[in-house]
Amino acid sequence: MAATLSRFAQSLKVETAFTVLAVAKALKAAGKDVVELEIGDSPFDSTASAKSAGVEAIQQNKSHYCPSPGLPEFREAAARLVADEFSIPARAENIVVAPGAKVFEQFFCEAFLNPGDSVLVFSPYFPTYIPNIERRGARAVLCPLRQANEFRPELPEIEQFLNEAASPKAILLNSPHNPTGGIATEDDLRNLADLIRGRDIAVFSDEPYCHMVWRGRHHSLLAQPAMLPQCVAAYTFSKSYSMSGWRAGFAVSSPEIADAIGKMINTTLSCTPPLVQLAATAALRRDAAERDATMRKFREKVELLTAGLNCIDGFHTLDPTATFYVFPNVAPVCNRLGVTSHGLALFLLEGADDRFGIACLGGECFGDAGHGFLRFSCAEPNERLQQALDFLPQALQRTDRLAAWLESRPQYRLKAPYPMA
Repeated sequence: MAATLSRFAQSLKVETAFTVLAVAKALKAAGKDVVELEIGDSPFDSTASAKSAGVEAIQQNKSHYCPSPGLPEFREAAARLVADEFSIPARAENIVVAPGAKVFEQFFCEAFLNPGDSVLVFSPYFPTYIPNIERRGARAVLCPLRQANEFRPELPEIEQFLNEAASPKAILLNSPHNPTGGIATEDDLRNLADLIRGRDIAVFSDEPYCHMVWRGRHHSLLAQPAMLPQCVAAYTFSKSYSMSGWRAGFAVSSPEIADAIGKMINTTLSCTPPLVQLAATAALRRDAAERDATMRKFREKVELLTAGLNCIDGFHTLDPTATFYVFPNVAPVCNRLGVTSHGLALFLLEGADDRFGIACLGGECFGDAGHGFLRFSCAEPNERLQQALDFLPQALQRTDRLAAWLESRPQYRLKAPYPMA
């Protein structure tokens, strides 16, 4: 007989973007033209110095083990970046490297959570947060982010969590925020720091979109006084340097916490490939101008998609403060058509047209607070974004096709109307 999987393994939910990505790729392989706005990947090349340094590292046989916390030159370059650009008082000993930023969610939870602890999670949330909390037997306490408040965290609800939750221990903060494009302002972060400073509360500050801030600049909780001993901030090269496939990321914290996470890397991953670290080091040292030029191209995409979506009847989106996601409220459309928001997303991909489709995500893929929203990534050329915008009004008029599509997928029928803002 087959060995029985654990209850955790049987209950594990995955990041829906990759599930929809697989459907989109299968449809494209079968000949359908699909505009892929589901996955948060960059359409641009990795930066020049990263590519050349990676090739050089391979040629020089830099393909053996290295220290688990990271190469010294990488740790120094990463510390210099966050110190110079985000005013975080970091040195090399505050840095630990891993394959991307996502894995630090798990390491943070292992570092701080015990069974029964409560963790504040702002919703909509990045979908891998919950499995990592549950992996430790801890409990997520959801706090909604509201479009009316520009999707910013609200201090009274943080206070309520600290005062009323059972065994409050941690907060997961994602700013700039995926999927909404909102940010926590410097005042928000200052107030949060004042609230938790000196308490036995740890914060995971998830900051992959630190260079995608369209108004003002990025601020990190770790720049607030005395926050390093209570925080772990995670960064990635996937967005800023278009290096998603390289799998390069790093975390910043106190030397003691960085050392503990380094031991976790030692006992799981051994190390991050040195050739990847050398490529990332070159990007940090030499590719800031190319990075910033790419960020301006992303901003053009966000503006194009935001303006176009707001011209569609029943769609309402804020101009994102940050990220390359646009997160429109589509509750009026869903209520009129009788379809859930993720059902609407899948209809646009699978059912609205035989030859053309749009891959995007329903807001509920990011928790219940996302019901009635869609998330569009801007990771396609501008002319493809315009094709998607031109197609949307046509697709929404094809009610006969939607009815037929729902017949075979009744789970996406809307059971009760979404609240109207």
